Amino acid sequence: MTDKTAPSREEFALPHSRAEETPRHGFRGDLAEGPPAFPWGLTVAISREAGARGATIAKRAAVKLGWQVYNQDLIEYIAQQGTFRQDVFDHLPETAGIWVETQLNRLLKEQGLSRNSSILDLARMVLSLGAQGEVVLLGRGAGCILPARSTLYVRLVAPLADRVAYMSQWLRLTEEEAAEQVSKRDHRRAEFKATHFHRQANDVHQYDMVLNTSLLGEERCAELIVQGARAKAASLVEAKEF
Repeated sequence: MTDKTAPSREEFALPHSRAEETPRHGFRGDLAEGPPAFPWGLTVAISREAGARGATIAKRAAVKLGWQVYNQDLIEYIAQQGTFRQDVFDHLPETAGIWVETQLNRLLKEQGLSRNSSILDLARMVLSLGAQGEVVLLGRGAGCILPARSTLYVRLVAPLADRVAYMSQWLRLTEEEAAEQVSKRDHRRAEFKATHFHRQANDVHQYDMVLNTSLLGEERCAELIVQGARAKAASLVEAKEF
């Protein structure tokens, strides 16, 4: 269920050490001499079917990695609130801001990203979080926005019956009510991706990992995400060094 309590500004402030430290490999040098730099580190972007326990698994993976997790509601909230959004932008070095705008232009020109103002705000926020790296993003098309090279794309799925049963328990609904909720949420998310990012949620080829949460369980799924993140992060570091 969505937490309706408005977060404080402190919840979104990046650690001062992160903003003040010497830029990592990807942000060194004069951008005029070459293409915009890569992000500081890897981002995990998780997409999920309704009732596939995405929120719980995302939190578990983030704890194991020692990273911050942003769920769908939190990403949306920051993107819409000017004060919080500006806090994130203010902590980005200039070169990171240039990278964000370059990626946004790429999405507009090459992938036909929706020019809806709220979607542009959302994309800019997701890119800003991705520029920092070491975050887990759940939902809101994060996997459609962030570049493949610095992002681990994960899709969480489960049999319909299991998803309905979980939704019924989670929201204390009858089985029929839960089935309706699962159907509505799946449809809404698929429509969101198709309308604004021209992607089909069930196209498995766009993901690095597709995990069946009913077969594997929450803990094993979280551990597999961690292993995948570490492997992809290592390849990102190697790419920066050459």
